[in-house]
Amino acid sequence: MPVLDLSVSAVDLTRTICDIPSVSDDETPLADAIEAAVRQLPHLSVHRDGDTIVARTDLGRAQRVVIAGHIDTVPINGNVPTRDIEIEGEPYVWGRGTVDMKAGVAVQLVLAAALAEPRVDITWMWYDHEEVDAARNGLTRLAAARPDLFAADFAILGEPSNGQVEGGCNGTLRAIVRTDGVRAHSARAWVGENAIHKAAPVLVRLAEYRPREIEVDGLVYREGLNAVGISGGIAGNVIPDACEVEVNFRFAPSRSGEQAEQHVRDVFEGFDVEIVDLSPGARPGLDAPLAQEFVASVGAEPRPKYGWTDVARFSAMGVPAVNYGPGDPQLAHHDEERVPVAQIEDVERGLRAWLT
Repeated sequence: MPVLDLSVSAVDLTRTICDIPSVSDDETPLADAIEAAVRQLPHLSVHRDGDTIVARTDLGRAQRVVIAGHIDTVPINGNVPTRDIEIEGEPYVWGRGTVDMKAGVAVQLVLAAALAEPRVDITWMWYDHEEVDAARNGLTRLAAARPDLFAADFAILGEPSNGQVEGGCNGTLRAIVRTDGVRAHSARAWVGENAIHKAAPVLVRLAEYRPREIEVDGLVYREGLNAVGISGGIAGNVIPDACEVEVNFRFAPSRSGEQAEQHVRDVFEGFDVEIVDLSPGARPGLDAPLAQEFVASVGAEPRPKYGWTDVARFSAMGVPAVNYGPGDPQLAHHDEERVPVAQIEDVERGLRAWLT
């Protein structure tokens, strides 16, 4: 089993945990290493659920904060082990997971070990299966088994945010828009009905769609409706009788999940629409007193989070939550994924100062 030394710098620990492959479904070695490391810390009580590790202080503080990060990554593509690089004189750690989001997890682990007497009680969560369907997410499982562990006044997700505070998040919905036809020999196309041709209006509606920018609690969120997949066809000499267009709708947290679903059905009125995945967004939560203290302490200018993150899960449970972590979100899942060393250090410094 890999051994983690939580006394090293967050930069060094980033390299170590990134070099432990933990693609979704293969998180156990890293989860084992994290559990072994934090169980040695007498100021933390530790609970494990699958490959999710929860470590808590119980100091009787008046307020509690959850600080969480996922330990899985998307598949590796020749970008492990990590390496140190420089771009225009600035040092980076390069490799899978450096941005999304093991640099954030490394910061959290270093602080979990170092902060035996924080000014608030802290629940640290390191969880599995974030990069796959929401139903498999470690927090989904944990919330069902131990909802008491989510009780808090504020939550911070270490998702990459360029070391800035990103409030809330957009919701996300995936739908399948289907067309039907009649199968026939392509030499006698007039005998059949081409389902792929019938999908043309679906693509036209998507191409002509104009997404909205919506202000929610002072932050402006951008929506988006896009085709992300299309399938149909039987053989090179057969008129297809079925076609499916997969559509992804990213919607502002001002919409509920039900409103987002209805909007998609309205856009594709007249077509067979099946909603296959839906995760509501989260309002910024920046009006919470602890959130305001945190933003002021780290000196950040809050921004919206365009992607979906697990802040939505905490928001749904009544816990205001923000994203705060090192790394550029645009490099998440990128083959050139890399995180500036300075951002890792800045985020550690910001969290440490606020928690003490």
